[in-house]
Formats: sequence, structure tokens, C-alpha cells
Amino acid sequence: MLETERLILRNFSADPTDLQALLQIMEDPIVNRFLPWFPLQDLAEAENFYQEKILPQMQQPIGIYWAICLKENNLPIGYLTLSAEDAHDFGYGLRREFWNQGIVTEAAQKAVAHIKESNLPFITATHDVENPASGKVMQKLGMSYQYSYQELCQPKNTLVIFRLYQLNFSDSSQTYQGYWEKYPTHFIEDLSD
Repeated sequence: MLETERLILRNFSADPTDLQALLQIMEDPIVNRFLPWFPLQDLAEAENFYQEKILPQMQQPIGIYWAICLKENNLPIGYLTLSAEDAHDFGYGLRREFWNQGIVTEAAQKAVAHIKESNLPFITATHDVENPASGKVMQKLGMSYQYSYQELCQPKNTLVIFRLYQLNFSDSSQTYQGYWEKYPTHFIEDLSD
């Protein structure tokens, strides 16, 4: 468990209260628009999501699937993830009524400081080009844009252009090339404004 000024970061549990909170996060179609899965419909789907997606990731040595909770009630209002795969992909989501309050940035800064101590050489994060707010969070974390690529996202079966950001923890300036090599449509954008 980690704490910030306003938040508690902790593992999700199979407790009915956590599952109900997970449903609230994942059922909103607007929140879910940029996520790779369809909105959850009921508590049974929330429990399946916990069993199939959250629990296996938490069981990996470097995998993270943390609930973002307000200190006042310790109930999940969002999440942070770190993939155990070679991209070390960092992700986040938050209930819509908590947007634009700096909550994800506050939680992510604490999480990244913790991850840095794990001796990972880097983390990556990606965002849909139509979701620039997510990219702003990545920039606030000190991540740098590397490249963009087009992926056919499943199960939604939609073509998405993702921007890949990376934060190196070691002295290496090497860029993670996995998505560049996997997806034939890839390019570097000029993001200077």
C-alpha cells in the first residue's frame, strides 16, 4: 500500500465492495471509450474481470493492478497498472466525476517512484491520439514521446493510432522497439506546438 496527500494505492480485492467500485469505474462508456475492452454490464462481469485480468497481473513478480482510492473511504475510484511483459506498459483509468482534479497524476507519480526502485530499466505508456489528456499525464510523469503506430484493437475491432511514451530509469537511452517491429504502420510525429 502506498499513500499520497489525498490517495491510497492498494491491490484490488475480490471483496464485494471493491467489485462494485470496479464496476462503477468500468461501466461508463465515456471512461471506457479509450480502453481495450467493452464496458462492464453487471457485478458478475466485474468479478470475471477481476479473476481474468486483475488477479493474474497482480500475481506476476513485477505486475501491478492497483486501486486508486480516496483516503476518506479507501474505495476504488480508478486504477494503475504495470504490465509484466517486456514493454513494462504503464496504464491508468479513473471514474469520470474525478477527472481534471490531478488525481491520476498524483497517483501515477507515487507509483512511478515506487516502480523505479524495482530495478526495471524503463516503463512505457501508450495513448490513443484522440485522447491527448492521457498524453499530458505521461508528460507530467517525465515520459518522452518515442513513436506512433497503428493497431487493430481487440475485442473492439477498431483501428487506433497509439503514441508510445517512455521513461528510462537507467542511463540507457534505448527506445523500446516492440510495437514498432510488431505493427507495420509506424511513424514519428512532430508533436512540437
